[in-house]
Amino acid sequence: MWFRREAPRRKVQIAEGLWVKCDSCKEIIYRVEVERAGHVCPKCRYPFRITARDRLAQLVDPGSFEERNAGLTSADPLRFRDTKKYPDRLKAAREKTNLDEAVITGLGRIGGFPAAVAVFEFAFLGGSMGSVVGEKLARAIELAIDKHVPVVIVSASGGARMQEGILSLMQMAKTSAALERLGRSGLPYLSVLTDPTTGGVTASFAMLGDVILAEPRALIGFAGPRVIAETIRQPLPDGFQRSEFLLEHGQIDLIVERRDLKDTLTRLLAFFADQPDSVV
Repeated sequence: MWFRREAPRRKVQIAEGLWVKCDSCKEIIYRVEVERAGHVCPKCRYPFRITARDRLAQLVDPGSFEERNAGLTSADPLRFRDTKKYPDRLKAAREKTNLDEAVITGLGRIGGFPAAVAVFEFAFLGGSMGSVVGEKLARAIELAIDKHVPVVIVSASGGARMQEGILSLMQMAKTSAALERLGRSGLPYLSVLTDPTTGGVTASFAMLGDVILAEPRALIGFAGPRVIAETIRQPLPDGFQRSEFLLEHGQIDLIVERRDLKDTLTRLLAFFADQPDSVV
């Protein structure tokens, strides 16, 4: 009896990072296709999380953005420590994101219309709002009042920053008061909610927009669904705390796909504009 010896199989090496898994449809997708689609799943149109810099590049007219208050950094007023010291967490977040804090603020143009723009970076400690984030937002709003331009804030946050305790919770009132002054000045505030927008951010400035937009299937709420279900001891409705659920119940105004977000903001800014030729 004759036996044929098979040639040894060669192990195929696949370069790491070439493929990504969609959190919505669970498809494995070639990363280049996702990036070509604007970091959106080409199968189900689910928007992947993106960096604050990528968001700015998508929304703001090229060459028009002027960052403000970039040098503000957090202190450690409570000398907080859990498994790590708070300064060590801040240092790691800065190295990971190449940013000093969880929000980028400045002046720019969207579709030719000037605006004060703030964009959150979720990779920086979950986009959490501490004293510096609240201060940067308040300064951006005051700058908008001074320049007489609208405010656009793109939120992506896990809420208030626990390492700063009550000081982080105070930022909810601080940013809300600044937006009240903006409203009394007759200037619009456009709020864009992305995945996720939760905690004290949702409970303050994120839901105070004159127009509130959201990306598809974004998680938006105060406490997480699991915590709520355990508290009320009741099953939650399908799609609870997703942008589609909030739209159906009148808590947001519009769901906009990422590819259409800049055009939608441009139309809204044009609608509200009383001085389209305002100089930033």
